[in-house]
Amino acid sequence: MKFINKIKSVLTLIVIALIVAGISSCGQQAKDSDAFRKGALSSDVASRVYVAPGEYDEFYAFVSGGFSGQLAVYGLPSGRLLRVIPVFSVDPEKAYGFSEETKPMLETSFGFQPWDDAHHPELSQTDGNTDGRWCFINGNNTPRVARIDLTTFETAEIIEIPNSGGNHSSPFTTENTEYVVAGTRFSVPYPQQDVAINTYADKFKGMLSFIKVNPESGLMNIEFQVLLPAFDYDLAHSGKGKSHGWTFFTSYNTEKASTLLEVGASQNDKDFIAAINWKKAEEYLAQGKGHDVPANYKHNVYDEATHMATSNQMNTVKVLLPEECPGLVYFLPTPKSPHGIDVDPTGEYIVGNGKLSADLTVHSFTNMIAAIDNKEYDTIIEGIPVLKFEKVLAGTVKAAGLGPLHTEFDGRGNGYTSFFISSEIVKWKVGTWEVLDRVSTYYSIGHLMIPGGDSKNPQGKYMVAMNKITKDRYLPTGPEVTQSAQLFDITGDKMELLLDFPTIGEPHYAQGISADRIVSKSKKIYKLEENEHPYVAKSEDATKVVRDGKDVHVYMTMIRSHFSPDNIEGIKVGDKVYFHVTNLEQDYDVPHGFSVMGFENAEILVMPGQTETITWIPSRIGVYPFYCTDFCSALHQEMQGYVRVSAANSTTELKWSLGE
Repeated sequence: MKFINKIKSVLTLIVIALIVAGISSCGQQAKDSDAFRKGALSSDVASRVYVAPGEYDEFYAFVSGGFSGQLAVYGLPSGRLLRVIPVFSVDPEKAYGFSEETKPMLETSFGFQPWDDAHHPELSQTDGNTDGRWCFINGNNTPRVARIDLTTFETAEIIEIPNSGGNHSSPFTTENTEYVVAGTRFSVPYPQQDVAINTYADKFKGMLSFIKVNPESGLMNIEFQVLLPAFDYDLAHSGKGKSHGWTFFTSYNTEKASTLLEVGASQNDKDFIAAINWKKAEEYLAQGKGHDVPANYKHNVYDEATHMATSNQMNTVKVLLPEECPGLVYFLPTPKSPHGIDVDPTGEYIVGNGKLSADLTVHSFTNMIAAIDNKEYDTIIEGIPVLKFEKVLAGTVKAAGLGPLHTEFDGRGNGYTSFFISSEIVKWKVGTWEVLDRVSTYYSIGHLMIPGGDSKNPQGKYMVAMNKITKDRYLPTGPEVTQSAQLFDITGDKMELLLDFPTIGEPHYAQGISADRIVSKSKKIYKLEENEHPYVAKSEDATKVVRDGKDVHVYMTMIRSHFSPDNIEGIKVGDKVYFHVTNLEQDYDVPHGFSVMGFENAEILVMPGQTETITWIPSRIGVYPFYCTDFCSALHQEMQGYVRVSAANSTTELKWSLGE
């Protein structure tokens, strides 16, 4: 009964806070919205986001696709959608996950996974600055990290994370992209086994993973994992400058609840930020302290030379135990259920965004090191010292708002924090902790983004708010309205709303970078002479059709405006037909598509100089057309052909031709 009363008490307080915040916020937002509409023309807001035809945007914005499993790329300040990059989910437009070359990218220890929940894009950095080489993003459901090559804007690698459940605090980079990190949102039995859920406190563990990134190729490898108590690890960021060598993870559910977490995981006044000294971890690994633990996970890599992906089975990981590795991990007490963890450009201040706290807690790295040196501990949990709160605290942004989630920085000494419940962004001064400005968002902002806002040198011109609720901002489209982001100018003392723009769902998190750091590196074609695909045809003379039992391999080329061959006979019902299609074009932005009537598959979209493979098992006799699906020339409609399918027991000769 006492527990039920406590539940009622907590829920009542939450409801009251939500109602008060909602009433005051909505009223203010209505006033702000009216004022904005009246003043839009006089302040010439439209011209500040207008990008003239033929001109480029100033920034790229990489915005997570959330439950779509993809990554969206927008231009800023226009808000124009430039590309949707398939990452964790199949995509029929580009045949990602359908073509033989890309199917291995979606293999996991659970088998082929055609979907995931993509939350946090993270750009690679050099000396603490975004460098435009790669963008990493996490798969939250089946724990994975992907790497996107920003010369091609295609997924180049996906690695699965073992000993994890819900890879949420990921894939944030260190100062020179030595590592990207991954933390389990849901603690799970360790090792994974059949146990009663109510043994959570004893049998479950949390795991933080450090994934080494090759500085030249970008290839990832799980270098080590750190075994931690069975908390929920939410978000992360690594130190920079003076705090380089450390990574900080927020945690909640330090109560170790396994049911009704909205109450059970909200009892403690403070949860923890886990501070990991990864340079110390490297020392312990060199001393042989890492335990080789059996693991079952996949590592999938796309080879740009062969245009093919391979899926590799991995069987072990190295695990470090804090009780065997003094100085590896410390806990920083932080109110209350902290979500975001953000490090200012100097590396001195560590901001804990406690989503059930009205205040914003800021820790000092200098204070943390002093507390460690002086052994200023409250207690020790499973071999991990808990530092005294007052000894690591730098300051508090008082009564800033309700539901703080995430902070970024503008490079001019200011922090910007999103507040979900009060639906606003608050600007505050780093060091004095005073609130400088606040602006409403429409509605219920989650994360925000300033280009380079988590780096040493933010490009603090614009800020993007990613909102959870859209309501009345767009034309209605049935029960669900489009996902939404908003663009603000932050160059002045006051934040100024410039633009609403729709996004693919759901925009959890984003990264921004000036276009000049990417444009010069962008690949325009795949050089045909460098194509090492095993089934490539580099000229029409090399095209052929080869039967191997019931497998039939069609070596096909495409160029404006025909296929070679364009007539194929001798295919039989039940054959497995592999169309290996090479685009002979060597001109920028001239892809070709390919599809056959009756395909139980997707089309393929083949870039200049690239080879892609799609399979077809014909189920009935007839003559079936195929055609180019991507409009490519004035004679695009003429870019077509036929496949003749005969009975399984027929003696129809296998032959192919062009122009006969």
